[in-house]
Amino acid sequence: MGDNLKLYSWATSSSDWARDPALSWLRAIISGFLITVAAVNVWPLLLLNLGVMLAAFTEAIFLGLFLWWTGGGGPPHKTEAARATAFRSRILSPRQWFWGLIAAFFFAATIHASIVLLFRFVSFPVAAFRHGYDISFIPSQPLRWLAVVVSATSAGICEETGFRGYMQHPIEQRHGAPVAILISSLFFMALHLTKAWALLGMAAIVFRAGVMLGLLAWSCRSLIPGMIGHVVMDIGLFAYWWTGIAGNFTARTITDTGVDQPFIIACSAFTISLFAVLFAISRLRGRV
Repeated sequence: MGDNLKLYSWATSSSDWARDPALSWLRAIISGFLITVAAVNVWPLLLLNLGVMLAAFTEAIFLGLFLWWTGGGGPPHKTEAARATAFRSRILSPRQWFWGLIAAFFFAATIHASIVLLFRFVSFPVAAFRHGYDISFIPSQPLRWLAVVVSATSAGICEETGFRGYMQHPIEQRHGAPVAILISSLFFMALHLTKAWALLGMAAIVFRAGVMLGLLAWSCRSLIPGMIGHVVMDIGLFAYWWTGIAGNFTARTITDTGVDQPFIIACSAFTISLFAVLFAISRLRGRV
């Protein structure tokens, strides 16, 4: 990670190209990707080499240091202000916490409802979703749940810091929120296209997740609600869709069953959740 931090310092330096408004988006993309990729890959290495308990303890320390450093702490001194700004460091009011948490939890519900609906139209590709997520080497169910929670926490913190913080926020300042959210969402989607489960429908869902998380970070001017929503979403993804420790999706497509009650419930859950997210975001933007 040290080499990546040096590259990040270079990307946030005061050189002419880094100050050029026409190149600010490039600087943001580079720094956002470096921060995300360097940090999110620490946990898999720890898990494979240290065992769950020691790996989880070490990852907790790492994430604490990561949040401290990306929030503006530590060297190099010349990038402290830039790091704090990119991280959207601020204290949320009780009202912002209220609407932020509503947005976070209904965001997670929206994404999972979207996946359920997708696999009521096309068959659920179990093998593709489980590829690369085999945790059978972990000896017990409680330890598997611990691995899932830490995996989700690591992804939520690191990806929100990189994409909605270091990538999106500088572009917002130069080019406005619509452009910034579009760019961060496209690169967020691109990062996940390497996964075996990244079929066309899932790519669209990941892009939509990026847009909603981008809107949440922009409206709240903080990464914290987005991190919470991302972690909650990923706990469900890891536990249910990717590893199956929380159960298996067995519903047949509507071409086999017709428009049944579970499908109508899923449509209703998606509609209500999406409305709740957008309403909470509008309240956040109006109250900040």
